[in-house]
Amino acid sequence: MSKSLKRVARALEAAGIETEIVELGEARTAAQAADVAKCELDQIAKSIIFRGTQSGEALLFLTAGGNQVNADKASALAQEPLGKADAALIRAQTGFAIGGVAPVGHKNPIRAFIDPRLLEFPTIWAAAGTPHHIFEMNSADLQQVTFAQVADFTT
Repeated sequence: MSKSLKRVARALEAAGIETEIVELGEARTAAQAADVAKCELDQIAKSIIFRGTQSGEALLFLTAGGNQVNADKASALAQEPLGKADAALIRAQTGFAIGGVAPVGHKNPIRAFIDPRLLEFPTIWAAAGTPHHIFEMNSADLQQVTFAQVADFTT
C-alpha cells in the first residue's frame, strides 16, 4: 500500500469514517470511476486544485463528476484570480500526485469549497490518494471533514 493511500486510510479512520478503498484499475475519468463504483457520475467527487495568483496558495474545489469549475465564480469565492496549480504545488500542499488528490489526508491544511450538487446524494466516491483507488463516504461527512465552504462555483 502506497504512503498516500495509507495517509488517506488513516485520515478516514481518525474521522470515524468506515469505508473500503476500492481499486479502479485503468479508470482515468470521473465517468469511468462511476462505472467502477456503480454510481451516478455526479456522485464522483473530483478534487480540483487551483493556485491563487496573488497569494500563491493552493485552493481545493470539490466538484461533482459531471460539473466543471467556472473560473470567474471560483475566483470570486477565492477573492483573487486563480491560475493552474502545477504538480509541485499540488504535491507540496496535499502530498498527492495529480489524478489521485484525495479530499482528506493532505500534508498541509488547504482552503476548500464544495459543490452543492455533491450534497444531494447520501454517499459520494472520491480519490483515495492515488489515481487508481477510490472510497465511498457520506456526503455530509465530506463537507465536515474537509471544512469546505458550500458554494456555487460550477458552470
